[in-house]
Amino acid sequence: KQNYYKEAPELEKEEKERIGEIVNCLSAIETANEPTVLNKDTTSILDRIVSKYYLDIDGKEKPFITEDEYFKLKIKKGSLDEEERKEIESHVTHTYNFLKTIPWTREMKNIPMIAYGHHEKLNGDGYPRHITAKEIPIQTRMMTISDIYDALTARDRPYKRAVPINKALDILQYEVEDNHIDSELLKIFLDAKIYEEKKKLVEDNKTK
Repeated sequence: KQNYYKEAPELEKEEKERIGEIVNCLSAIETANEPTVLNKDTTSILDRIVSKYYLDIDGKEKPFITEDEYFKLKIKKGSLDEEERKEIESHVTHTYNFLKTIPWTREMKNIPMIAYGHHEKLNGDGYPRHITAKEIPIQTRMMTISDIYDALTARDRPYKRAVPINKALDILQYEVEDNHIDSELLKIFLDAKIYEEKKKLVEDNKTK
């Protein structure tokens, strides 16, 4: 009993340290799971967490986090470097190459090329070919407007919140001012309220 009283303060200290470490680990995981840029401290804690194990209710050893969770939590957030940006932008070329393998009918044969340019801008600031207005077909210009609107208002993107319709339409107007998209086609998009078709589709899917 005397030994217990002697050891109790030390045991209590160890327990507090362990609880504190668990709290730090949990805090690091929560921070890493937020859409923010990871700092060195959080990254360092994640490196320690991945090597830690605990005993479950059956006495089996389990990792605090799996290797897959570890790598996903360490994915860098924030501004992309040049190599990362090129990798993301390459999806357009991958899509084009895939679409070319499809045996389109004569009426649909231009779809691969139409899709290939949907991230191009009228002033040449787009990608992947940096072509300008005279080289961008009208079908591609139409697709670009629809794609931007869809990307802004989509509710299924884990990395961002959906933008309200009015704000999305304002952003499209800014794109016109920056000479990125076709002003006449945007006017048709707005006058015909084409954007409301997406809203109807979303509402229809909710009722199914």
